[in-house]
Amino acid sequence: MSLSDSMGKRIYSREIVSSDLDQLALLFAKSLGFSKEYYSKILETVTYLSTPIGFPKYGYVLLSGDVIVGAILTIFTTIRSGAVRCHVTTWTVDPAYRPYAALFFSRALKYKDVTYLNILANQRSLGFIDLQGFSRFSDGQFAAIPLLSKASGDRRVKLISADAVPNQDVDADEQELLLTHKKYGCMSIWCVTQESAHPFVFQPRSTFPGVQLIYCRGVDEFVRFARPIGLFLARRRYFYVVVNSNGPVPGLVGKYFPGVLPLYSKGPPPHIGDLAYTQFALQSRPRMRFGRRWLAAVSSNLSTG
Repeated sequence: MSLSDSMGKRIYSREIVSSDLDQLALLFAKSLGFSKEYYSKILETVTYLSTPIGFPKYGYVLLSGDVIVGAILTIFTTIRSGAVRCHVTTWTVDPAYRPYAALFFSRALKYKDVTYLNILANQRSLGFIDLQGFSRFSDGQFAAIPLLSKASGDRRVKLISADAVPNQDVDADEQELLLTHKKYGCMSIWCVTQESAHPFVFQPRSTFPGVQLIYCRGVDEFVRFARPIGLFLARRRYFYVVVNSNGPVPGLVGKYFPGVLPLYSKGPPPHIGDLAYTQFALQSRPRMRFGRRWLAAVSSNLSTG
């Protein structure tokens, strides 16, 4: 991509390099309202992530001459199936250069056979991400109280830390996923039965005594182990688990919030219950849009899915 602006300066894009990071954190903070430290932490974490060969480490910047006027932060990872997924984390373009935005962003979304994930789309960006080929695959969030779930038929379920290796054979990629997310401040555990071990990752929320479900093989597995997980979390003073969903989740007690933090994807759709290596996971205790009023609504209006 190489054009010229009204002043005759060359407009072009290139991959983000490490020397851009401090300037990018400031750009994102000014444009998007979070602190510079918030974005610096995310960029620092991405630095130590393993990026699949052939994909950008951080994403792309848009420049006018030598000045950065836009940026898109992308996190490419290899998921358990061996496929590549890209979390489109943050993007911004200076208002004066918005006419170049669609062309600029399309470069970051050019890779085939990649699942692109957007988990923090705001109302202003919905038309744009629709134009880029994204579609919604999760409509809202379900706030569950797993401690109130019925006990499953599994006997002698044991919860162990990601640091411990279950007696059963485990997937090496999942073991690495749990250990990596523990470094980010997540709670990474195995639910172990006599026959098998099941991975779970949760990220504590800052606005209420609960956690976000970051990773499991499927929401049905969380439902299956909800009660022992609820006991585990309650001992640590966490009583709610927020799960992305398209409605009330059968088998869980809680409340569904339609339209709250919906998820969008482009390409082969991901499964609900997998936010691994996304901004929610990388930034410890992420700031959310709802707090005490949301918590009060859950407490006063419980429903059984």
